[in-house]
Amino acid sequence: QVQLVESGGGLVQPGGSLRLSCATSGFTLDYYAIGWFRQAPGKEREGVGCIPSNGRTRYADSVKGRFTISGDNAKKMVFLQMDNLKPEDTAVYTCATALSAGCPTMNVYQYWGQGTQVTVSS
Repeated sequence: QVQLVESGGGLVQPGGSLRLSCATSGFTLDYYAIGWFRQAPGKEREGVGCIPSNGRTRYADSVKGRFTISGDNAKKMVFLQMDNLKPEDTAVYTCATALSAGCPTMNVYQYWGQGTQVTVSS
C-alpha cells in the first residue's frame, strides 16, 4: 500500500527556514520520482518541485534558489528545505508520487499525502 506522510510544517517569520519531510512506504523510493506541491487558500494547487529517480531535481521558478529537494533512499524519506521564506509561500504543502521514474505533470500523480501547513508571517 503506497503511503506518503508529510511533516515539518509550522509558523515561520519572513526570511526564515523550514524543512519538510515526506515519509514514504509501500514502494521502493530509489526507482520513483517524488513531487512537492502546494495550495494556498483560494488558489489552485501548484507544483513546487520534483526529484526524479536520477536525482536531477526540478523547481518552479517561484522557488528556484530558495527551495531544495533531497532524498534519503535508505530511510525512504524525501525532504523539502525551504529558505528565505516569503508570505506568499504560505500554503498546504503535499508530496506525491506517480510511481514513475521521471517527473510527470500534476494530473498524473496518483498517490498523495495529507499535507502539512506552512505559514509565513511576522
